[in-house]
Amino acid sequence: MAKVRGAIVIDIEKCKGCELCLHACPTDVIRMAPEVNGKGYHYAYMENPDDCTGCANCGIVCPDGVITVYRKKVNAEM
Repeated sequence: MAKVRGAIVIDIEKCKGCELCLHACPTDVIRMAPEVNGKGYHYAYMENPDDCTGCANCGIVCPDGVITVYRKKVNAEM
């Protein structure tokens, strides 16, 4: 059976650091960076990429639409 793996891409220069994506992520993949972007906001980034399922909750709740979610089926190892 194929397993679904996900990945997100965040436009860090447009991220305002609202942290809504952190709370929406069921697998605790997203964290806030200690660095700031050009506007002075701490931005979200994908800290635990292996745990991402591609559920897209983060992209749905992002008020600025700066998160793109990708999903890929991978063969489960036996």
